[in-house]
Amino acid sequence: MIQRVLVSLLLVLPIGSAALAQPVVSTSPRHGSVALQDAQVLHAADADPLEAFVAQDLAQDLRRLGMRASVGPHARSRSSTLQIWVGTIGRHPAIDALANEGKLDLKPLSGCWECFTMALVRQPVPGVAMALVIAGADRRGTAYGVYTLSQALGVSPWHWWADVAPLRRGPLHLALPTPHTEGPAVRYRGLFINDEDWGLFPWAARTFEPEAATIGPRTYEQVFKLLLRLKANTLWPAMHQVSGAFNARPENAALAQRYGIVMGSSHAEPLLRNNVAEWADKPERYDYAANPEGVREYWAERLRSNGRFENLYTLGMRGIHDSPMQGGSSVAVRQALLNQLIADQRELLARHVGRPEALPQIFVPYKEVLTLTLMQAAPGLQIPDDVTLVWPDDNFGYLRRLPLASEARRSGGSGVYYHLSYLGAPLSYLWLSTTPPALVNEELGRAFDAGAQRLWMVNAGDIKPAELNLSHFFDLAWNPGVVRAMGQRAYMRDLAARLFGPRMAASLAELWDGYYRLNFERRPEHLQYHLAGERAKRSGLAADAVRQRLAAFAALLEKLDALRPRVPVAQRAAFFQLADYPLRASALANERFFALEAYAALREADPAEASRHAARAHLADQRTKALTARYNQGRWAGILAEEPADGLWPNFRLQPAVLPAPALSAAAHRGPDVTVFAVEPRTPVNETVPLQAKASSGWQVVQGLGRGGSVLRAQQAGAILALQARLPRPGTWCLRVHLLPNYPGDGASPWRLTLTRPDAEPLPLEIGRAAQDAAWAQGVLANRLSAATPLQASAGAFAAALRSDHAGLLFDGAELTAGACSR
Repeated sequence: MIQRVLVSLLLVLPIGSAALAQPVVSTSPRHGSVALQDAQVLHAADADPLEAFVAQDLAQDLRRLGMRASVGPHARSRSSTLQIWVGTIGRHPAIDALANEGKLDLKPLSGCWECFTMALVRQPVPGVAMALVIAGADRRGTAYGVYTLSQALGVSPWHWWADVAPLRRGPLHLALPTPHTEGPAVRYRGLFINDEDWGLFPWAARTFEPEAATIGPRTYEQVFKLLLRLKANTLWPAMHQVSGAFNARPENAALAQRYGIVMGSSHAEPLLRNNVAEWADKPERYDYAANPEGVREYWAERLRSNGRFENLYTLGMRGIHDSPMQGGSSVAVRQALLNQLIADQRELLARHVGRPEALPQIFVPYKEVLTLTLMQAAPGLQIPDDVTLVWPDDNFGYLRRLPLASEARRSGGSGVYYHLSYLGAPLSYLWLSTTPPALVNEELGRAFDAGAQRLWMVNAGDIKPAELNLSHFFDLAWNPGVVRAMGQRAYMRDLAARLFGPRMAASLAELWDGYYRLNFERRPEHLQYHLAGERAKRSGLAADAVRQRLAAFAALLEKLDALRPRVPVAQRAAFFQLADYPLRASALANERFFALEAYAALREADPAEASRHAARAHLADQRTKALTARYNQGRWAGILAEEPADGLWPNFRLQPAVLPAPALSAAAHRGPDVTVFAVEPRTPVNETVPLQAKASSGWQVVQGLGRGGSVLRAQQAGAILALQARLPRPGTWCLRVHLLPNYPGDGASPWRLTLTRPDAEPLPLEIGRAAQDAAWAQGVLANRLSAATPLQASAGAFAAALRSDHAGLLFDGAELTAGACSR
C-alpha cells in the first residue's frame, strides 16, 4: 500500500492504509517495538539472485541510515539485536519452518501474484529473541516487501536517480502488532523508455557509461533497481536508432532476468525485436505480405536467444519505426494479414518458447491499428482470447477506448498504454513532466473499473524529470483504491513527506499542486497557438488572463523561495531537481513567451514599451538556460534538454523562441524571475457572464483539473447540471460549454449534451473530434473542448439545465457572451 506519513513527537512513519496492520518506524522505543540498530539480514543459502540482492540492498539501506547491519545466508546467522529473514515461500527453509510450526501464517500468499507478508516473530528459533520476517509469494514479492520496509525507514526509491538523501534519524525502532500483507492490483506494471535522444542517451553515452557509448548494461541495471523500488516489474527498452538495440548486448537481458524485470517491446516492435536497429534488409522488405519467410525468421531468431527469460510478447505488426504496417490496400485485407501473422507469431512462440496460452502476450491497437480495426468493431480481426488487449491513450493522457464488458471477460484481460511524454503531432512535450496526477487518476481509474487490470505501461521518456509522475503512476497501479481516494493534493503531500520528511510536506504539496494546475492549462512545450502548416498567431488571451497567469507563477516562485532555506543541506540537490527546476523553468517559459508576444504587439505602436518587453524575454531566456546548465552539472551532465532540443522533426516541435536583437531591448530588468505584465487589448471585448453550475447527485467534483481548479464528472448517463446567471441586457447571447478532451467509453462517439430552458425547445449540443484532426489538436494543447451555440435571452435571471448523455464526461465550465458566436 502507499505509505501514509504521520507526524508525532517520535517522528513516526507507518506503512499501508488504515485498514491494515501497519509497521511503524520511530526514533524512540514504543510498546512492542524492536531496535533496528544492529540487524542481521539473512537469506536462504541457495537464494535466487534477486532474493540475495534485495537482502544485501536492505542491509545497505540500514547502513545508509547510520545503523549497523550485516547480510549473509541463513546458515551463518549470529547473535544480534534483530534478525531479518528475507525469502520466498518454498525457497527459504527457515521461513517455511515457521509456517509449519504455526508461528507464521503464510496462507494469504498462496497463489498471490507478487504478494508479501511482513511479520515480527518472537523466539523463532532457540537463541534468537526476535525475527522480522519478509516473505514473498514469489521472488518479486520478496523484493517488494524489502523495499516497502526501506521506504518506511526513509530510503526513497529515488535515492540514486534524484539524489534524494535518506531521512536519517539515528537509531530506529520497528513495531508491527500483527502481520502486514500486500499485493498489486495490476499484474504487469511497466515503463517504456522512449524519445531518449536528448536526455538518457547523451547522459549515459557521455557521462555515466562512456565505455558503452550508449544506454548500456550499467544504465539498465540502475533502471532495473529503480523499477523494483517503485514496485514495477516490466520494461520496454529504448528503441530509437541512436541508442542501438537493447539485445545487441546479451548482458542486458541477463541482467533483467537477474533483477526479476519482465522484458517486452513497444507496440511497434513485435516479439522483442528493435526494428530500427536490427532489421538489416531493405526497409520495403519488412512487409509480411511480400516477405513472410524473411520476417518470420527475423522474429524466430530473437525467440531462440531470449525465450529462456521471463518476457512479455508483443504481437501484431507496424512499420519499422512506429509507422503504419506495410501491405494491404483495405481494412479487410489488413485484418486478414494481421490475423495470419498473429497466428504465425503464436506458432513461433509454441516452437521456440512454450505453449502460447501459458505465455503473456499483448496486442496494442495503436494509432491507425485502433482506427482501422478495433475502433470500427469490424468482425474480420480475430485476436486470440488469451492475448491481452492494451488500449492506448491519444498520446496526451486521454484514453481512446475503454474495455467493453465482453473484453473484460477475456482470459487475457485488458491493459492500457499511457503517455507522460510524447514526440509527435500536434506538438511534442519532452522537456518537463506536467501531466496532472488528477488526470492520471481519472483516466486510469476509469480503465481499471472497466477491467483494464492486466498491464499498465507508461511512456515517460527519459525517466528524468518525470520522478513525481512515475511515483504516482506506480503507486496507483499498486493500489488504485487508496491513491484515487487521496486525490492530487493529498497524494502530493504524502509523496513530499516520503521524499523530504513531514515538516515540508504541506508547503511542497501546495507548490506541486499549483505547478500541475497552471501547466495543465498550457504546457511549457505547447506555448504556441498555431498548428504545423498554419500561419503563426498569438495566444488570443485577454490582458487580465495573461496578468493572472503570470501572477500565479510569480506567487508560486515566491513560496518556493521562502521554502528553500528550510531545506537541509543533504536534500538540496533533490529539492532542486524535483521542485525548484520544474517550477522555475515553467514560470520562465511563460514569462519569455508572453514577453515576446507583448513585444510583437507593441513594436510599432509603442517602441519604448516594446523594448522593455524584449528585455524581459531576453532575461527569461538567459535564466532558463542558466537553470538548465545548473541541472546538467556533475553526475547529471547531459540528462536534460529544453524543448526544442534541436531541429529534428520540426513539424512536431515547438518553434524555438526568436528573441529580438539586443539593440531593440531595453536594459535588462533586475527584478524577480517572473514580471507580471499584460498588453491591453486594442479592440473592445464583448461582455462575458460565467454560468454558475449546481450539480445533482449524478456528478462528482474532481479537484486539480480545469480552469477553475476542479471539474465535474458525470457519473452516469442523464446526469443534469443546473446553470444560473444574471444577464445585464436582453438579446442574442453565445453559450459556450467547455469539457476536458477525454473520450466516451466506446472511443468513437462525440460527447452529447442537451440544454433545456423554460419556454424554449431543448437545444442539443455535440462536442466531437476525429483522430488527429484540428479540433483534437487544439483540444489536447489547451486541455479543453468547447461547443458554442447562439440563443436569445431576457435581461435578469437566466436558468437552464444541461444533461449529459454519457458517463465520464468532464465539465469544465460554461459562459454566455453578448452577441453572435464567433470562431
